Amino acid sequence: MTFVTVAEVGELVDDVPLSAEVDDELTVAIVRHGGTLYAIEDECSHGNVPLSEGDVEGGTIECYLHGSRFDLATGAVLNLPATEPVRVFPVRVEGENIQVDPDTTITDFTN
Repeated sequence: MTFVTVAEVGELVDDVPLSAEVDDELTVAIVRHGGTLYAIEDECSHGNVPLSEGDVEGGTIECYLHGSRFDLATGAVLNLPATEPVRVFPVRVEGENIQVDPDTTITDFTN
């Protein structure tokens, strides 16, 4: 695992997604929900818009454009119009730094 610092804990507000650039090809939405941190790909699989601009509720994040919801823990799509999941990455806190592992997706742990 290769963790990369993407933000600081002080930047987070509960249930308010924070867009964080991991590298030139990946931006994630960092969400603290129910005391747990999530790092979910910051692009809706349907509309190619930032999920970080959507609402967080009940362990999900909603795309503001067409209303598709994604599970924060797994990236699974929960309703149309999206039909494809988004990637979820391991996230951790080291001191005041929020770190994401862009080389591993959560689904890699379940196979």
